[in-house]
Amino acid sequence: MKPLLKLQTGDSIAIVATARKITEQELQPAIELLESWGLKIVFSPHLFATDHQFAGTDQIRANDLQWAINRPEIKAIMVARGGYGTSRIIDKVDFSPLQQSFKWIIGYSDITVLHQRLAMMEIPSLHATMPISIPNNDNETLKHLKTILFSGKAPSYSFKTHKLNKAGLAEGLLIGGNLSVIYHLRGTRYDLDVSGKILFLEDLDEYLYHIDRMLQNFKLSGWFDSLAGLLIGDMPDMHDNTVPFGRNAQEIVAEQTRNYPFPVAFVSGLGHGSRNLPLILNHRIEMNITTDGCNMKWI
Repeated sequence: MKPLLKLQTGDSIAIVATARKITEQELQPAIELLESWGLKIVFSPHLFATDHQFAGTDQIRANDLQWAINRPEIKAIMVARGGYGTSRIIDKVDFSPLQQSFKWIIGYSDITVLHQRLAMMEIPSLHATMPISIPNNDNETLKHLKTILFSGKAPSYSFKTHKLNKAGLAEGLLIGGNLSVIYHLRGTRYDLDVSGKILFLEDLDEYLYHIDRMLQNFKLSGWFDSLAGLLIGDMPDMHDNTVPFGRNAQEIVAEQTRNYPFPVAFVSGLGHGSRNLPLILNHRIEMNITTDGCNMKWI
């Protein structure tokens, strides 16, 4: 793949909160790590504001994200944490400056809202760890994030085989993120165009029947008719009802996609876990699934 933005020692990276509130103490491990990489940490003007569970009012959070987007000296924007709230501000932010002056937007979970907005504009973004998660991340996660930020390239990944994998070779733009957030935006102006693309999904703390219901939506709306491939990350801490659903999250995905021609990879280390390998979204990848496992590379 061609290099994207490469950060340099001394570059500024902004920390912004688009959803749940954050404290400076919670940020300290991330600040120490990013500074050890030679980056200058810049807090958005109202980073520590509070409005019940949110990091300030919707307008405050939107203004802070706009502030970071508009400032040319800021080379990357790292969202402090997820939770809920980014969809409440998405209509209030102008992302067009990123078309003239690209900068990384980094985050996962609720930050899928931003990834989807950037996908509409064909702007790459980083599905990757956030400051709140950094103390719990393993070395591989942080090493690969640093590699992408300072080289502008993504490493190739190899994942172990999974009994539910569906073999095949897929090539296309990698899009997606958190399943519940993607479902939340279905039918809105920020809905994804999945045709010919590789869809990545991960989730946490959902009921199993909710997983099935969301996938039924994708199926009945025709999404599965046009996918090039499907990449399923971690799905931990799922819940069941008194009467069991009878399948785990991965088995639900396999069941709902069994009769479609696209390959499907079930992998560990993408999403809500100590290993959360960074993915460059809205960029073309090749995903090769064989009996030996799944190999991914950006092209």
